[in-house]
Amino acid sequence: MSIVVGVDPAHRSASALHLAAMLARSTGTDLIVAAVVPPAWPTTAGGADAEWRGYTRDNADGALDHAAAVLGGSIAAEYLLHEAPSARRGLVELAEQREASMIVVGSAVDGQPGRIALGSASDTLLHASPVPVAIAPRGYRTEEGSRVSRVTAAYRGTGASTPLVLGAAGVAAAAGADLRVASFAVVPRDSGTSGAGLDAEQPIADTWAADVEKHAASLVRQVTELPDAPDVTGVAVGRGESWESALADIGWEPDEVLVVGSSTLGPIARVFLGSHAAKILRHSPVPVVVVPHGLAER
Repeated sequence: MSIVVGVDPAHRSASALHLAAMLARSTGTDLIVAAVVPPAWPTTAGGADAEWRGYTRDNADGALDHAAAVLGGSIAAEYLLHEAPSARRGLVELAEQREASMIVVGSAVDGQPGRIALGSASDTLLHASPVPVAIAPRGYRTEEGSRVSRVTAAYRGTGASTPLVLGAAGVAAAAGADLRVASFAVVPRDSGTSGAGLDAEQPIADTWAADVEKHAASLVRQVTELPDAPDVTGVAVGRGESWESALADIGWEPDEVLVVGSSTLGPIARVFLGSHAAKILRHSPVPVVVVPHGLAER
């Protein structure tokens, strides 16, 4: 098994590399650093295509050299160029060829520092990947030799979230990290109506939070009965007037990652972000691992 991390030849960034190294180090997994370049075109008169191919490959080589400098000797990695029509297709192909357990990417370059922003490549990747996709916030950094300290599983308070939490427990155990179960309630200050789901007025949010804590307590008991179960630090319910404040409400450790599940409306064995997961992803202060629907059970 391996972890594939994509580097963008056009915009060199260390965020995804720091996250990928921490994940690979924590789980004892091989790390593959890949730069995707367009496939070669047929030779034409004037050599313009050859010049373009040389230019793109020089940029990719530069990105891989930058990646090697960032990682240094902190972790062994394989560096390679992969030809594909798009970054999304190239990373998915590599994940399938190398039987990767995860793909790691960074945020869009125009995103807010410390937050996750999807660019066109990462957005299409989330709708095509057959394996979990980990996304680093813009500017994300870790200390040398760092490992995952805690895995927080986003729990919606329904049975559909149970496989995700149990899967996150397995990841936490493999990484030697703690596990936390968390849910989030957004209660706007001037809410005029009681919306369904998490966007609710205070009384509904109180009832919902009590139900979540009750259901999650039962789920935690299932986790403790797993072979090699991780330490569970408890159940947290974050509340706030916005998604940003609700996520901040529960507090986060250094080197923590948040695991969310994709929507059940998405294609089988592919990632598809519903509105709930998308809001969590955009406002998370820590890296987020998005798990395709159905994969957590396996």
